[in-house]
Order: sequence, then structure tokens, then C-alpha cells
Amino acid sequence: MAMLRAFPLMLVAFLLYNAVVFLGGDTALAARILSVNLISGVTWVLSAGDLLLMLGLVLLYVEIFKATGTAVSSVVNHTLSMLVFIAFVVEFITVARAGTSVFFLLGLMSLMDVIAGFTVTIVSARRDLAVEKDAI
Repeated sequence: MAMLRAFPLMLVAFLLYNAVVFLGGDTALAARILSVNLISGVTWVLSAGDLLLMLGLVLLYVEIFKATGTAVSSVVNHTLSMLVFIAFVVEFITVARAGTSVFFLLGLMSLMDVIAGFTVTIVSARRDLAVEKDAI
């Protein structure tokens, strides 16, 4: 269970993006997954890129929720999340197929994961110290 808490979920988004664009070709992100006719008469189209962004948002939420823990696995998770963010940055600036808005936004979510993780951990640690200080 601790190993699962330490696993950086944004890595899933990173790997899925790479699988979609490298196995599916240049137009894979624009592939239509779903289309719905709205009452307004407009057809809303959900593409593979949109689906990846939705997944990224859900994973970011879970990562922020996981950051509220103060176990050793949280520190490991923060470290691994930083490495995932570095992988996003390196791939974005060096790999042509990663130079898309979808990849950039997933990378931004990864950065928010890192910042939120460290912020939540620091605030939790301060609160724990304040509670212990008041108890003395």
C-alpha cells in the first residue's frame, strides 16, 4: 500500500500521451472519441487529447489528496513527482511530438502536483508543530 502511495500518478498521463502520439501518429490527439449533439444545435466533440487532459485533472486531484499524508511515502512521492515534471520539461523541449498544447498542459499539471505536494506537506508539518508546541 505504501508503494502505491509513493507512485507518481502523473507518470500515467505522461506514458499515455507518449503511447497515443507515438503509436497513433501525428493526428492521434485529434481523433474523435465521442460526439454529442447539444440542445443548442452544436455538436460537442471529445478528442483523444481532451480525454488525456481530463485524465490529467483527475490524477492531479488524487495526487493533491495523497499529499495530505505525512508518511515517508509522501516524501518519496514528492521526489518522484519532481522527476516526472523534469521528464515533462525535457521531452517538451527536445521531442517534436511533445510540442503540443496537450503535452504542455499535462506538464503544467505535473508542476502543480509538485508545488501542491510540497506546499501541503509544509503546511501540515507547521500545523503539527503548532499542535505539539501547544500541548507542552
